[in-house]
Amino acid sequence: ILLFATMATAFMGYVLPWGQMSFWGATVITNLLSAIPYIGTSLVEWIWGGFSVDKATLTRFFAFHFILPFIILALATIHLLFLHETGSNNPSGIPSNSDKIPFHPYYTIKDILGALLLA
Repeated sequence: ILLFATMATAFMGYVLPWGQMSFWGATVITNLLSAIPYIGTSLVEWIWGGFSVDKATLTRFFAFHFILPFIILALATIHLLFLHETGSNNPSGIPSNSDKIPFHPYYTIKDILGALLLA
C-alpha cells in the first residue's frame, strides 16, 4: 500500500507541469483504470472530474499530490507501531531474544537524529 501510494504521489506530481507529456501521461495512465470490471469507467470519470482530462483533472491531481504524502506518513507510522508491537519475523524460526536491543529509545533517537541531519 505504501509503495502504490508513493507511486501515485510521484505520478500526480508528474502531471502538474501540464505539458503535452503530462497531459498524455495522465490520459494513458488513468485510462488503464478503466480495465477494472464494473467500476473502471466510473472511477476514471471521478478521477478526471468529468469525461476527459481537463482543468478539473489538474485541480484534483494537485489536491491528491498534496494530501497523499500525509496519508503515506500516517500509514508509515501505523506500520512502524505494528512492527514495534509484534517485532520482526525471523525466517529461520529460531528465537533471537538473547542479544536483542530494544527499539525504543535506542533506535527511536537514532532515527530522529538521522532525520534531523538529513532535513
